[in-house]
Amino acid sequence: NTFFPATGYFQCAGCSTPLYSVAAKMRGGCGWPAFSKCFTLARAAPVPQLASVVGQVDWVSGGREILCRNCGGHLGHVFMDGAFLGGDTPERHCVNSLSLAWVDKDPPSMLEETTCDLRTFHKQLMDHSSDGTYDGVVDRCNGA
Repeated sequence: NTFFPATGYFQCAGCSTPLYSVAAKMRGGCGWPAFSKCFTLARAAPVPQLASVVGQVDWVSGGREILCRNCGGHLGHVFMDGAFLGGDTPERHCVNSLSLAWVDKDPPSMLEETTCDLRTFHKQLMDHSSDGTYDGVVDRCNGA
């Protein structure tokens, strides 16, 4: 993907939730838009900030599928080679361009950036690995 705007942000095409800043966009080498981190959801304090992107086990490919936290729409996959490819986190979100819309204005001010919420992925992996029902997923992450 060669679209690197100087301003704006990327939102979910399904529900318009802000997902990624233009600063988080990276050259991922996957042919799809790639990002190193995502926004948190716009929530007022003291509610904990949650990542706008969540990961779960992709039972077909054995990887990490990423979804919009707000609407559950499929975004793509996250790989843990982001720092190797020039990102500022271990994550590389390869996002299907049809699931994104670019907005040419500043994102809402209360948004922060964070890595993908992989708690569901890790729980699914532990649950199914422990009972032997699925052994095709390998967690190469440090458990975070």
